[in-house]
Amino acid sequence: MSETWAIIVAAGRGRRVGTDLPKQYLKLGDTSILALTLDNFFKHPDIDGVLVVIHPDDEELFKHECPEFINKARIAFGGATRQESVLNGLQALAKTNPNVVLVHDAARPFTNHDVITNLVHAGISGKAAIAASPVVDSLKQVINNKITKNISRDELWHAQTPQAFPFDLIRDAHIATNNLENYTDDAAVAEAFGHQISIVKSGKDNFKITTPEDLIQATMVHNNNNNNKQTKELNMESRTGFGYDVHCFEEGDHVTLCGVEIPHSKKLKGHSDADVGLHALTDAILGALCEGDIGTHFPPSDPQWKGALSDQFLIFARDRVLARDGKIIHVDVTIVCERPKIGPNRDLMVAKMAEILDIAPSRVSIKATTSEKLGFTGREEGIAAQAVATIQLPSTD
Repeated sequence: MSETWAIIVAAGRGRRVGTDLPKQYLKLGDTSILALTLDNFFKHPDIDGVLVVIHPDDEELFKHECPEFINKARIAFGGATRQESVLNGLQALAKTNPNVVLVHDAARPFTNHDVITNLVHAGISGKAAIAASPVVDSLKQVINNKITKNISRDELWHAQTPQAFPFDLIRDAHIATNNLENYTDDAAVAEAFGHQISIVKSGKDNFKITTPEDLIQATMVHNNNNNNKQTKELNMESRTGFGYDVHCFEEGDHVTLCGVEIPHSKKLKGHSDADVGLHALTDAILGALCEGDIGTHFPPSDPQWKGALSDQFLIFARDRVLARDGKIIHVDVTIVCERPKIGPNRDLMVAKMAEILDIAPSRVSIKATTSEKLGFTGREEGIAAQAVATIQLPSTD
């Protein structure tokens, strides 16, 4: 299965912004710049994991200013230069060995999701690509305060981040390149190693916060984004989806229900881990989105899903809601079986589903019933599950 990780480089000191606090920990409204950047990548459905590279002295500062990401983001410590920090991040991902990695500046919190999507697709296809915006101002060469040459802007672009690469390509380039401090970005390192770099068009909203003027602009953009978000929330519509799933028993010693392994004299048969609760709920969320069903996105004929944990299916559905600026309001799962008994495991199951969906346990309901010895569940030939999901999406009317 293709896996994409983002490395957020946040180990710099950011002196040019004119504050004692490193700029990535300055706040826009109530949220630090780094937390906004991390949130943007965690909410993108094509990003499977995020590693943040911080300064060794900033561990407590990170915990204080980005508390919601302490257990979500992986952490590595930076080096003396930006490129050394990137290399440390790449080496920290060596065991994970993702197919694609995006390297991004912590001080660019407003990257458009379409730009990230296009970069991920470039990386998956085996290409190296960077976000960039075309130069629009006239360019002059100046010596001793006098214009000596006009420079055509037709083929000039401002290099930005994220920068996307097949993981092995950029890791090997960093390891093999001497004097990393001479390179200002990862694309330059890859080029020095002989690789061609493509462009994904971005915009001025993907600017890097570097100076006090940038900080003022970022505050204005953030406030405008919040106002737009509040307007969207006033125009949200509620949707409800229903899901149903069945799996039969086979020889085994436990069943997996709602993400929790429960000891039993048999197990459920299926291409994945056969978690009927999570399968039904995934279908319910996809149904509310009108985006097909679990088989559409994860066909049982595909060998990569053999034995797969079903939490990744539910995470996919959750992220599809977030990608459309939606919210999961409430989920309700009913398990139908004679055995095993659900009651003793209900609290664990609720906690696990709340964790997967990143919502409060008070928004998760799990119930159990029997079929009074009737039908295949009554004969203890398998387990069925029904699920209802209530979500909110911005109205399209």
